[in-house]
Amino acid sequence: MFNGGFLINIFLCIRIYLFNILRYIFDVIILTVNIMKMFKLMAAMAMILVMGVATGQTRSEKKLMQDATKAKKTMLKTDASLEKFFDSSAGYVIFPNVGKGGFIIGGASGNGVVYENGEVVGMADLKKLNIGLQAGGQAIIEVIFFETPVDLARFKEGKFQFAAEASAVALKSGIAVNAKYKDGVAVFALPKAGLMADASVGGQKFSYDPF
Repeated sequence: MFNGGFLINIFLCIRIYLFNILRYIFDVIILTVNIMKMFKLMAAMAMILVMGVATGQTRSEKKLMQDATKAKKTMLKTDASLEKFFDSSAGYVIFPNVGKGGFIIGGASGNGVVYENGEVVGMADLKKLNIGLQAGGQAIIEVIFFETPVDLARFKEGKFQFAAEASAVALKSGIAVNAKYKDGVAVFALPKAGLMADASVGGQKFSYDPF
């Protein structure tokens, strides 16, 4: 027969064994909860990252988009007939502030906002360099319309540029009524101050940065 001390030892062993099992189960539960929290946190961070990539423009990009919106209003105020190009084109790019030239080494540069079907899809950069005696300093608003999706796609390839003889339509009231696309694009320019001194866009090169 078992004595009392043996039974007590058996009971204590069973108690310790059950305690270890319960502690193991508790640790597994805690670990599972922590893993679930970690996955939720990772999912939330991934969502924030995706939303940031999709919609989180930098401060300078947001400022540029605001400037582009103002530039569009300014152009439409100058010539309401330009609305037909905004409505019917496959896309367009607005450069709200193209700075032109200087002396000896002239040219143009500016940053723009690219729209497709009326929605912002990316940013663009404009560069033009001319060597020679030029009167510079004029700033303009420039908008390029693309007649078809194929024409817009050519621009979005990032290697788009105008031929040397290309020129923009100097915007004024009613001028856009009879304006036509040429090789799939139509270009309009509006000086930010004074008269349009030079409507030439020949040699302008563009790069494209999608969102």
